[in-house]
Formats: sequence, C-alpha cells, structure tokens
Amino acid sequence: MEGFFDQATLLLVAAVVGVPIAARLRLGSVLGYLLAGIAIGPLLGLIGAETETLQHYGEFGVVMMLFLIGLELEPRVLWAMRDKLLGLGGMQIALTTAAVTGLAFAFGQTFNVALVLGMILSLSSTAIVLQTLSEKGLMRTTGGKATFSVLLTQDIAVIPMLALMPLLALPAAPYLDASGAIVRSSPIAGAAEAHAPATLIHGLPGWQATLVILSTIVAVILAGTYLSRPIFRYIHMAKLREIHTAAALLIVISIALLMTMIGLSPALGAFLAGVVLASSEFRHELEANIEPFKGLLLGLFFMTVGAGIDFQVMADNAGIVVGVTLALVLIKGGVLYLLARTFRLKRRDKWLFTLGLAQAGEFGFVMTSFARVENVLPPRLSQIMLLVIALSMLLTPLLFILYDWLAHRIGEHKDATDTHSPDQIDHTGPVIIAGIGRFGQIVNRMLQMGGVKPTVLDHDLAAVELMRQFGFKAFYGDPTRPVLLHAAGLKEARVLVAALDDPHATTRLVKYARSQRPDLHIVARAHDRVHVYELFQAGADDIVREMFDSSLRAARYVLENMDFSEFEASEIEHAFYKHDRMTMRELAPLWKPNLPLRQNAAYMARARELNKELETAFVSVMEEEEQATRAETVPKTVA
Repeated sequence: MEGFFDQATLLLVAAVVGVPIAARLRLGSVLGYLLAGIAIGPLLGLIGAETETLQHYGEFGVVMMLFLIGLELEPRVLWAMRDKLLGLGGMQIALTTAAVTGLAFAFGQTFNVALVLGMILSLSSTAIVLQTLSEKGLMRTTGGKATFSVLLTQDIAVIPMLALMPLLALPAAPYLDASGAIVRSSPIAGAAEAHAPATLIHGLPGWQATLVILSTIVAVILAGTYLSRPIFRYIHMAKLREIHTAAALLIVISIALLMTMIGLSPALGAFLAGVVLASSEFRHELEANIEPFKGLLLGLFFMTVGAGIDFQVMADNAGIVVGVTLALVLIKGGVLYLLARTFRLKRRDKWLFTLGLAQAGEFGFVMTSFARVENVLPPRLSQIMLLVIALSMLLTPLLFILYDWLAHRIGEHKDATDTHSPDQIDHTGPVIIAGIGRFGQIVNRMLQMGGVKPTVLDHDLAAVELMRQFGFKAFYGDPTRPVLLHAAGLKEARVLVAALDDPHATTRLVKYARSQRPDLHIVARAHDRVHVYELFQAGADDIVREMFDSSLRAARYVLENMDFSEFEASEIEHAFYKHDRMTMRELAPLWKPNLPLRQNAAYMARARELNKELETAFVSVMEEEEQATRAETVPKTVA
C-alpha cells in the first residue's frame, strides 16, 4: 500500500477500532495497539515492507516519552532515589545479566555474545510498563514506585552498555574466496558493514568511540544547563504558542539526531536532556507542547511492533523463539521475585514488581541492531533475538492481567482509577482548589459556607463523583496539567489552594502557578517540615502542614489531663504555635535541597538555638501564668 494518506488512514482506523475493544475487554490500550498491528500486518498483509520505516517514526514516541520522564525528575530527585536506583535497579540488571549470560554460555555461545545477550535481555519495556501503570493507576503504589526505579536505572544503564559494545566486537572469522585465498572478513559481514548507518564513531577504535560518546553526553548536559534559558527567553519574546511547540519539537528532534550520529539510542539522550531541563521554569510549557505528539507516536510504535512480527521466521524457529521467550520471563521473574522479597515489598506490590518487568524492552531492538552492526551478534541470532523481544513485549499486557487476578485472589486488590477524559470546565471563580481529599474538602466546605464558590479540580474520579452526589461542583482532571489549570481560570483567580496528596505534584503545581502568576496568592498543603521548605522555595505564600494543627489540639488535650488548666494548656499551645512558625521562617532560607540536614552546619546550629529559645519561651509562659494566679489570690486592699 503506497501513499502517505493511505497508510495514515489504515493505521488510524486500526487504532480507533482495536484499542476501544481492548479497553472494553480490560486488556489495556497497549495490547490493543499490538493486536491492531498484528491484524493489519502479518494477518491481513495490509502493510509490509514499510513497517520498518513506520517503526522509526513510532520509536520517536519512545524518545518523547523518555524526554517527558526526564522533565519530571530533577537531579535532586534522582539523588534522593539513589538507594533504589543503585540497590534495587542495579541488582536487577546485574543479576539478570549474569543469569542470562551464564545460560547462553552453557548453550555454546561465546562469552562476548553471551554477555551482550545478557545485557540486552536484562532491560524491560519502559514504554509498555509505564503506559500500563498509568492506565491502571498503579504509579503511586509502592510496587509502582519500585518498578519505575528499576526502569529508570535500566534507561540510564543503556548508556554504558552501548559504549561497551564496540569493545566486545570480535574480528570476523577468515574464509576462502573464489580464488582460494584466505581473507579476514566474510561477505555477510562486508554487506552488513556496507549497509550500516553512517555514524561519527563508525570505524573508530573502541576507546575512541567510547570517548566520543561520553563527550557528546557531557556536551548535551552543558548545553541544557547554560544555553536553554537564554534560548527560551528569546523564543518567549515572540509570544506565539506555535513557536513554543516548534521549539519543543526542535529540542527533542535535535537531540535524537545527535544521539543517532554517535550510534546511541536517541531516547536516552532525550531522557538526559529532560533531566537537565527539569529545573527550568519552562518545563511545564515543554510538557504541554510535547504530550499530544507523544501519545500518538507511542501508539504507532506499539502497532509497528505487532506488525513487525515475522510469522514465517517464527514458524521456522518456533521452538527456539517460544522456548527462549518463556525462559526469559521465568528467569527475569525469578530474579525480580527474589529482589522483591529482599526489599520486603508487600504481596500485591511484590507481584506487580515481578510480573511488570518480566519482559524484554524496546531498547532491545536498538541494542540488537547495534550489536549486529558492530559484529558482536551473528545475523540469525539477531533475527531470533528480535522475535523474542517482540513476543515478550506482546506477553506484557497478559502478565498485568495475571497480576490483577493475583491481586484480587489475595484480597489486596484496589480498583484502578478509571481512565476518563478530563471534564470540560464551565465554571471559574476567584479560588481554585487543586485536590479534594481530606484536606481540600474542609477548605471547600468552609468557603461554600462563606459564600465563595471555588473551582475544584481532582484527578480521582471517584472523589469527584462523590462530591457531586453531595451537591458540590467539582471537575475531573490532573491539576498539575497547565492546560487544565488555565481552563480553570488561573489567569483570573485570586487564590490557589494546592491540596494534592502527592507532595512532589504539589510542589510542581506551586512552581508552575508562581511562574505564570507572580501576584497569585498560593495556599499549599505540606506533607512534612522538609516539604514546607520546598514549597517555600517554590513560591507558596501560606503553607499548612497537614498534621500540625491536629497535633496541637491533641497535645492540648493531653496537658488538660495532666493537671494543667484549660487556660494554661491553651496558652502553651498558642506559644508553641507562634514559636514554630517563627522557627520555620528562620530555617527555610538555610535549607539546601541537595544537602542532607545532618550535613547542613548552618541549619543544625540555628535549629539548636531555636530549640533552646523554645524552652525559654515555655518557662516564660509558666512564670506569667503563676504570677497571674498569685495576683488573683491576693486580697485587694480597701483604701
């Protein structure tokens, strides 16, 4: 089938028909895309040779997804996750690589080939797993966070893996040409080399290729750190949204091109650029501009994976492909289950972690092709590896269905958040409440009592529907999305209440709102003392710790039952409240995001001084109370 419009119409029809059916059957959108690709590819033969070209476009969806993931991870967040990244993620890669390498070596592969197979198969599918976790509302669970940590570690590990592969390349075996002379390279290797994509590192010695790769990565990091803000400010002068969109696409495409030129995965380069730009004030603008392209291209990627399955090659090697795929799932599942028990994940989280990562990943396609070009993997083994990777990815939605069944059987299953489209907001007011949980409900009810009609947003559909049943108007959608915030009247609102359950989401919301409205009054819900400091630096005006006021009341009740009068307990409560607020204002400027509190000498010294002042304040309150009591008991003299 020729012609752009023919192909585009066919792919869109397959997606529009297949994905809703899969969603209705609770199979997930990923499996819907994969089955749609199989239907129009191997089964009906509507697309054929152009599948590989389409897959290159689809892979750009993975590039965009990694860029958006990077935008969500500031360097300090990565540093805070170092234990899971190095521990859980590092052990998963090391143990899986060792197990697959040992098994391949035992079946007659050379050590170099076995090691490359181990590295390739140790990776899991970032695209499918994250998409499925988001759809099922499992990203915030303990198992979801552990799964994300491992995926992030794998994405980072691709860089040294690709840098190592040129060093593992072996010289081609000698053979006899037509004249009987011995030559050092085979016709197959020569043909592969002739058709290999031209890269900056092509033909370089291993150490030089590694140096070029590392230098390019450093250049991307430096450019993102020092050039991004001047460029964005220049673009912002045009005040045209389409130029912002063009700039966002230009950044991703340029980085993808640069990574391709040095033989690296463009997705990893995009991820690094996203991490570098995570602290930029233009981060949310980039997210809003790229998100629509990412969704469509990811769907195209999954469809091309299904369409690219060669059933003829699979039929010729059915036993090997199916056997290796099942062995891969069992080996990875065993390693993941062992790590889940070692890190004491609960039953439901343990099975989510085990079954969610037991497949190969999309980076396996890139690494297999790269290993073939570098003459590490022979052609037949490369074809089998591609089939194993595709088949294991095809099994992933079925593994998640198995997880749902297991979670239900062990009695810990929670209904996943329904995936509905955000509501159309038809009401805007002077106050926006983002989050309608226990905290936001009280704020909303008190404002309603005062005659103020706020605009309420929440990403929990069940909570929104419950609010509507009680007669309160609320809108479903993710409050951290810039598009939704602006639709809720961010530009006209006087007050924003950031009351989300997720502390990181609350901080992101406050940062974005402050960047858009310097004059907006922001009241933010803080999870703990450190979160107060983060919100303070993000630009919140009033910060309320979610447990602070209730803890004060509880302490007052204890004092009243320890022989203190109600008045004395109330005065102590008031004195502590005033001192604590003063303490937070004093310590907030001294807090450093990337420095642990114990290593922050200025913070710790001032905190000790303020604790002594608290003791002094308590003594002063008690002395004043004692003097007041004595004055009341002394008889008044009559003049």
